Amino acid sequence: MKIAVDAMGGDYAPQAIIEGVIDAFSLGFAKEIILVGNPDLINREIKKYKKDLPVEIYPSDSVIGMEESPVSALRTKPDSSIAVCYSLVRKKIAGSVVSAGNTGASFIGGLTILGRLKGIDRPAIASPIPTKNGVCILIDVGANVDSKPEHLFQFGAMGKVYAEEVLGIENPKVGILNIGEEEGKGNRLTDKAGFLFSKGNFNFCGNIEGGDILKGKADVVVCDGFVGNSILKFGEGVAEFIVDYIRNGNFINKLGLLFAKGLFKRLLKKIDYSEYGGAPLLGIRGVSIICHGKSKRRAIANAIRVASESISHHINERIEEELRV
Repeated sequence: MKIAVDAMGGDYAPQAIIEGVIDAFSLGFAKEIILVGNPDLINREIKKYKKDLPVEIYPSDSVIGMEESPVSALRTKPDSSIAVCYSLVRKKIAGSVVSAGNTGASFIGGLTILGRLKGIDRPAIASPIPTKNGVCILIDVGANVDSKPEHLFQFGAMGKVYAEEVLGIENPKVGILNIGEEEGKGNRLTDKAGFLFSKGNFNFCGNIEGGDILKGKADVVVCDGFVGNSILKFGEGVAEFIVDYIRNGNFINKLGLLFAKGLFKRLLKKIDYSEYGGAPLLGIRGVSIICHGKSKRRAIANAIRVASESISHHINERIEEELRV
């Protein structure tokens, strides 16, 4: 299926989007892409690279800004680039959406234009998090800020399928983010959710403390969206702090960096969100990859790769199967 890419979404659109599409084609991540946005701006950008890209261009007359209210913006701008992307999936012209635009608009657009999968009450955003073992999935990271135990159970099912199908993790360990490892820790939400997981078809490893995420003690870490978003933003802040500290440190720090240059390069690559592409919005009737607003060409190319893999592995069918068990 074709991938609908929001050419106008993100801080560096459309330049970074077009560059990412060029890289996606050259790396074999996609065969057919639809660019959605202002045709004049898109064509002007493509001509800069003197590339004959196998893309279609679907026009949209407006863009939803990062600071706009998602609900009101989608209502007043039905022809916005993100809304047109989701409409293409609903019409089965495309199979997935990739956007670095307004995250809230992408979530609301996916939910209202495409609808939910069977067995899913609340779609959730799943973010890949680097660990010492590779990568884990943190779900939810902001779509739902007031969840019920049943919602966390569904998040776990969706995260499990994504970890298996896209990340290639066999029988992934699923844990609940909590303030302690012991059974009975936390609040009513985590306590009741733990009971549901213990009775479900999961490789359930119990409660996971915040410090255990990077240790790789679970492949899927389940939490309420308020908590998950806070964890994600804190992690982004730590990554930026490390990069800034290394680049702007004193002479002694820079001298030490020379002796450990390879180590720091590997560390920076591991914590670079562009390596993981974007965060899938799971639980909707289609595939949607939500990219960071500051995404540049590598992040966009990798998001297209993740979208292609999600389609080819039929993750939505697998999620519905998982919830029927």
